[in-house]
This record gives sequence, structure tokens and C-alpha cells, in this order.
Amino acid sequence: MKGLKPEDYLEPACIFCTPEQEKVQPIDLRRCLGRLDEYLGRNDTAAAERHLNYWKEEALAGRDLRGLLTIENERMGLYRKLGREADAQAAVRSALSLVDQTGLQDTVTAATTYLNVGTVCKCFRQSGTALAWYEQARTIYERELAPDDPRLAGLYNNLALVLVDLRRFAEARDLYEKALAIVEQAENGAPDAAITELNLANLAEAERGLLEAEDEIEARLDRAKALLDRPDLPQNGYLAFVCEKCAPTFGYYGRFADAQELKERSEAIYARA
Repeated sequence: MKGLKPEDYLEPACIFCTPEQEKVQPIDLRRCLGRLDEYLGRNDTAAAERHLNYWKEEALAGRDLRGLLTIENERMGLYRKLGREADAQAAVRSALSLVDQTGLQDTVTAATTYLNVGTVCKCFRQSGTALAWYEQARTIYERELAPDDPRLAGLYNNLALVLVDLRRFAEARDLYEKALAIVEQAENGAPDAAITELNLANLAEAERGLLEAEDEIEARLDRAKALLDRPDLPQNGYLAFVCEKCAPTFGYYGRFADAQELKERSEAIYARA
């Protein structure tokens, strides 16, 4: 993808300003991301978009390129969720340029950006391109992160989804199992484990067909529902998001009551937020 040039997003330097005045003024990322979580926790995507656009302008005004990179990563995710491909791809181009401008190309921050870029590509039916970005992220994550880091599980899940698209089923299953082993040991990892179980159900159907894989699919669905029903799970926006995300898969396999219950649970959690 063609990256932005610095002049595309940096304000011109003032010829009357002193070097002291040209210093970076970092944005308050804790405040920014905390409020963003509140908006997303009640599924208020319009407010989330306004919020991110405000902080993008603040980062630009303060010449905070690292803060701006964080904002662009969040905008990628939001626009992907909203299905707004042009806006998501604009955030992708900006984020990749910022990785280069900040010299972060071989860091975990860059790997997270590459993961997000890959997820945008996967969302908008560009599996081959997504695979290349995921592989770049994997090289850095596996070198820099502990083997049980939940970020690795997220990468493995996303990479496996692309491999299923490409009919590389054995590789995909191996990655799903690695992801499952990580999230099963993580604190409050049950929702992520449920997603992985459903991904494995979809893999079984893609690899062997619905009838031949029926027993495995049902077992995976049972395990996913049990994980989502655990009484110790925090009843927060992330659980609402996962329930909303998982409901259609239960419906697809004929588990309509489960699908409806998860949809209603998601709506109830959002309403209480």
C-alpha cells in the first residue's frame, strides 16, 4: 500500500518558533483510551468515532506521532466493525506511514499495527494480503512476546482464519489449538476460548463437510456456550461484543435458541453500561 508522506499529515513548521516550542506534546492516551472503552462498552460507535477524531486532531497539533499511531490503530478497528472500507483503508495507510516515520518497524507496536492491517484486509476479502501482514506480525510477536501472551492467541486466531480461506486446514487447526491453549490459561480468557471453539467448528465444516463433521461441530458449540455461560465472567462490554459476535454462528448451525439468548444478553449488557 502506498504510504502517506509526512507533509500529508504534519502541520508546517513555524519559522518563528524556537526549538523548545517545536517539542512534541504527547496526548493523554490513558484518558483517551479509557473514554473510548466507555463508548464501545455501550456500543455507542458514533460517539467513539467523534472521540477518536478529536484525539487525532490533538495528536496532530502536538506533533505526537506515536500517539497518532495508537489512534489510527483504534480507527482501523472501529471502521472495520462498521464496514466502512474506505475509512478503514485510509487509517491503514496512515498507520503504516507512521510506523516508518517513528522508526518502529521491528517492534511489538509495529507488529500490532501489522495485525490490525491484516484484519482490515481479511474483513474486506483480501485474504492473500492479510496473510502477508499476519506473517510479519508473527515474526515479531514470537520473538518478542512470552509464549503465553494473549496477544499471540489473537494473532493465531486471525492467521488461522485466513489459512482456512486458503484451504490450508492443517496449519489453521494447529494455530487454533495454540490459541486455545493460551486463552484457556489467561485470566478471563473464556470469551476468547469460546470464539476459538467456534472457529474450530467452522474449520471442521470447511475441511470435511457439514455431515461428516457434525459431531465435532456440536461438541465445539457445546463447549463455546459453556464458556460464555460461566458465572464468573465480568459482565462488561467485551463480553457483550463476544456474545454478539458468536450468536450468528450458533444460528447458522441451527442452535436458534442459543443464538437468540446470546443476542439478548449482549443487548442487556450494552443497555446497562
